[in-house]
Order: sequence, then structure tokens, then C-alpha cells
Amino acid sequence: MLLKTATLGCKVNQYETQFVREALGRIGYRDAAPGESADLVIVNTCTVTAESDLKSRKLIRRLARLHPQAEIVVMGCYATRAADDIRQLPRVTEIVTDKRDVPAFLEHRGVIDLPSGITSFGQRHRAYVKVQDGCRVGCAYCIIPKVRPDLLSRPVGEVLDEIRQLVDSGYREIVLTGIHLGHYGLDFDRNFETQTEHKHLLAGNLRLTQLVERILQLDGEFRLRVSSMEAVEVSDELIGLMQAFPKKLCPHLHLSMQSGSDAVLRRMRRRWLSQPFLERCEQIKTAIDRVALTTDVIVGFPGETENQFAETCDMVERIGFSKVHVFPFSPREGTEAAEMPNQIPALEKERRVARLMQLADRLRTDFAAGQIGHTVQVLFETRHNATLIGTSDRYLRTRVPMDSVAVEHGSLSGCGSLVDVTVIASQGEELAGKFLPQQSNTT
Repeated sequence: MLLKTATLGCKVNQYETQFVREALGRIGYRDAAPGESADLVIVNTCTVTAESDLKSRKLIRRLARLHPQAEIVVMGCYATRAADDIRQLPRVTEIVTDKRDVPAFLEHRGVIDLPSGITSFGQRHRAYVKVQDGCRVGCAYCIIPKVRPDLLSRPVGEVLDEIRQLVDSGYREIVLTGIHLGHYGLDFDRNFETQTEHKHLLAGNLRLTQLVERILQLDGEFRLRVSSMEAVEVSDELIGLMQAFPKKLCPHLHLSMQSGSDAVLRRMRRRWLSQPFLERCEQIKTAIDRVALTTDVIVGFPGETENQFAETCDMVERIGFSKVHVFPFSPREGTEAAEMPNQIPALEKERRVARLMQLADRLRTDFAAGQIGHTVQVLFETRHNATLIGTSDRYLRTRVPMDSVAVEHGSLSGCGSLVDVTVIASQGEELAGKFLPQQSNTT
């Protein structure tokens, strides 16, 4: 039986698709090779924007043409939000409208022994591990609380077992991910204190720190990266772990800002205004040497004035983000923001996006230049001719020639290796490095 999977959207979706692949593999499904027509197609959709909906529909139609004999099963956030629309698409035989129904779907297909996690993540050298699901924050522009409203955190032991398996399989970077990662553990009841040795860490976001601490204590050669969080959810304890484990816990945090204007943040119904965000970023930068702070910004939110946009630009520059994901506001049907007055014209949004991206590019170039002369840890992922290419601990693309030291001490490929290198130059946002004396690049 041949299987084809396709995924749109976030890291959580990518993890969930892999989980379904592995579960179906237990009953004999294998991935369809290029040119083979699958018996079963799984499409994991996204609905964060109207463009995401469109991409989901296009993908389903394309897969229906490529696999004319296949059953097409659609899951994901778009399936939750617009199941009736999906039913009209060609060859769709089943829709999983709630991610909590995935186990029932798999059991119906014949998977009796459901996996508790994943054991591989394709041909990559980094693996995403979903530890949390659900969000109830209710930002005015976001549809996700309506399609993933229920908070659900995975047990600590289950997460640890999964990471052990992935590390044993050769994955050298583990990325913790969730729909609202900082809410990990909020759904645990008081019995949670019997699951851990640290009974004093019971409240709120400290539970994520607790999980991170347990992961860092695992044996094996790997590093851990924490995915997107709210700045105020970065606890003092998490900062302390970044200081205590500089080689194992990446000095990189993705902190969702969205706007630097308090007036806009209030209209967005964000829970925290600009000053707490700025103060926490400054605290992190003071505590962690050359820490990489990345963020998301929405430009052209309804009612955003030129002065309010300027406040956002000023905040971005003051913090000195190493990367900024800039999004023009896109009305999402079903959200409060879609119905707000004073929608910003498309041309004006484009102008503001271009201006902010110009600033973001300069900051990223400056951040990369600031790494020159320092040692960074690189996970090598690909090789081009005699050059190894990978990602640094601070989330910068890094190239290192395979010099005589590398050839003498390591394999010719070097891919999948965690290696300390000295940064000797930067070009834009990319680093150039060299191996330290007597350092191996073996796995």
C-alpha cells in the first residue's frame, strides 16, 4: 500500500504528519516514490490566513490529479474550520475535523498499536518535537484559538522517551514546538507534582522550564532549540538554563512581538504591551552573550497610523533582532480584526513592509558581523563541493571549507555533525567559518 503525505503550515503540523506516517507504516504503508500513484493521500492543512486556505485547496486538487486512484484524507486547521468547503473538492473521502480524532482515524484504518511519538523526521538532521497543543489567548487577528482551543500538554516521560529515540537515530538538534509553547503544563492537574523531582516548580510557564531542564539532562550528542514563545513567558529559570548549558541549549529565542505600538497592541488584544516586552528582551540580552532574538511583526493592522508604525520600527531597532518575519495584515474571516474599521490600503501596507524589511535586513547583517572572531556551534546539514553548510546555534547559515583538519579527523561528508567553528567573515546574514585546530567533524 502506497502513501503520500503533504503538509502546509507550522512545525506542529509537520510533526503531526510524521506521526501519522509512522502509524500507518505499522500496518504496511510505505511512501510512494516519485511517479508512483498512491493508494492513500494525507493532506495536513493550514488556515492561519486566507492565502493558507487557498494553498490548501490548490494542493488537494493537484494531488487528486496526480493520484487519481487514491483516497484523499484531509486533516489540519483548515479541515477544522471549513469541512463543508473541503467536501466539495475532488477525491476527498474523509475529513478529520479535530486533531484529537487522529487516533480514532488511525484505529479505523487498522492501526491497533498506536505510537506514543515519532522515531524519525525524514532526511533532516534536526527534528521537531511537539510538546503542547492549543491556545486560548484570543488575539483579535488570529483564528487559531477557534480551531485549536483545547490546551493539551504531553507527559514529561513521553517527551523524554521520544527525544532519546531521535537522538539515538542520529538527530543532532531537537526543536521543541507547540501551538502556545509557553502554556506547556497549564492543563496538568495537581497530580503533576508526583511526576517530577522538582515539586517547587509547579506554576505557569515554569513547567516548560522544568521540561527543558529534564531534556538537557539526557545523554547523547545533541542540542535543544526552543521554538516560538511570548517574551514574558521566558522565565528567569529558563534564562538560567541557557547560561548553564551554553552548548546544549541554543542561545536563540523566537519572541512574538507583532507591534511596538501600545495602541496597536491593545487593538490586537495582545496580553502584554511594549514595555514588558522590551524589558524582558533587555534582560535576556544582558544575561546571554550574543543571544539571537527573532520575532514576528504584523504591519498595517487596522487603524495603524504612520506614527504607530514608526513606534514598531523604533522597537525593532532598539531590541536589535537578529531576524524579523514581517507580515502585512491579512483579514482572517471569523476574527474580530477582519471587521475592524480603518483597514489600511494594500499599497500602504506594501510600503511599510518594505521599509521594515530594509531595517530587518540591516539588523540581521549587523548581527552576523558581530559573530566574527567568535566560536559558534554549527550543525552541518548539506555539502556543496568542498564546503560544508549548516546552521549555527544562533540560527545563522554557516559555510565552512573542508580543510585538511576536517579531512584528517572526520568523514568526507560531515553532514549531521555538531562542530565548533571560528567565524572569520560574514556576508549579509551568512557566516563563513573555519574548523578549530584538532577538531573532528564526525557524527
